[in-house]
Order: sequence, then structure tokens, then C-alpha cells
Amino acid sequence: MVRRSMNHIASLAPSLAAAFAEYDRAWPQEGGAGAMFLALLGDAEDPFARARLTGHFTASAWLVDGTGERLLMTHHRKLDRWLQLGGHADGDRDLAAVALREAEEESGLSDLVVLPEIFDLDRHWIPERGDVPGHWHYDVRYVVRATGSEDFVVSDESHALAWRGIVGLRDDPGLDPSIARMRTKWVSKHA
Repeated sequence: MVRRSMNHIASLAPSLAAAFAEYDRAWPQEGGAGAMFLALLGDAEDPFARARLTGHFTASAWLVDGTGERLLMTHHRKLDRWLQLGGHADGDRDLAAVALREAEEESGLSDLVVLPEIFDLDRHWIPERGDVPGHWHYDVRYVVRATGSEDFVVSDESHALAWRGIVGLRDDPGLDPSIARMRTKWVSKHA
């Protein structure tokens, strides 16, 4: 394994490296998630490629309506759970752009705006499926806002989509823990 210096890592993606460090400063209670993502950024094997089966970057969208009171969620076809919209970087090193692209593709919405700051970081296990072994997703999450029509179209990647009241998500016992964490962040900033 090739070890890279912090300067070399920063030269690969200065804004992303700085964003991971800033995330740890902003959210110290999350135990250094940014440092874990920064370590992946410096890996010799391209962490933006889906083919890196030990783990790779993905990006997703905390897609809120114009009022910031509702979240668009997908009933994910492969994982059979209600989650945020998102997907693989597939070589794209601009993860905010990936989050925006995935939100557009999976919702059919066109008047979306992505905020450049990282909203949440989450490493989660993806189980084996077909000939793809189980692996880690290092998911970088961004706030995406709907600025026009909120009439979505369900894509092939979802069983369903639904706008859900963010405050009311606290009453959902089956809510994914990372969605609950993002809900708490959102409500604390927008109360």
C-alpha cells in the first residue's frame, strides 16, 4: 500500500480535504468521521471508482422543499428501505455535483440547488448483491433545495418517493439512524 503525505492528499482534492477537516471541527461528537473520509481520499486505489470494492465514495442529497420543512425520501428498490436520494461517484471528484445529479435523476425534479458545504458523513455497509461482494459506502451528504415544482417522478431505482415532514420523522420507529441524525442536525439549525 502506498502511503501519501497530507500535502499530497490535499493536492488531490483541496476543497474536499479541507471540507472533511472542517466537518470534524463542526461535529466533534461524531468521533472523527471526517478523518476516516480523509484517509480514504488519500488511498492509492481510486476511492471515487465503484470498482474499488473495499469501499468507495458515494454522494447523497438531503433534498428539502422550498420551505425546508419536508424531505424527499426514496423507498430504495435494492435496499428496500426509506432513505435519502443518492448514488455512486463513478469517477466524479465533485461530490456536491454527484449529489445534485443523483437527486435530479432519481426525482425528476429540475429546479434544484445544492449547497456546497458537507451536511453529513456516513460510512455504511452494503450487503452482497449478485456478483458484487459486500462493501463500504463512504457517503458524503449535501443539502439540496427544490426551488421550483415539487412534483417528482419515481425512477427505476425506487419503489416510491414521498415528501415527509422533517419534524415528524422523529416519530418513525423504523427510521434509518443516519436519517435520524440528519433530522436532528436540520431541526437544530432551522428551529
